[in-house]
Amino acid sequence: MADNSKPKITLEQVSSPIGRPAAQRQTLVGLGLNKIGRRSSVEDTPAVRGMIAKVAHLVRVLDGVK
Repeated sequence: MADNSKPKITLEQVSSPIGRPAAQRQTLVGLGLNKIGRRSSVEDTPAVRGMIAKVAHLVRVLDGVK
């Protein structure tokens, strides 16, 4: 049975990756985002927090980060 007790972070994409470096576009895809308004729930790990920091200007954190 899966362990669902891991903390999650919910993200929403608020800006377009058009004109941004390829690394930022790939980071959005890695977070499960690809269109404005899309929401994604990801595990709260140091790696994911680094990805969020890399594209902080393109996403909004809805909940999960303290």
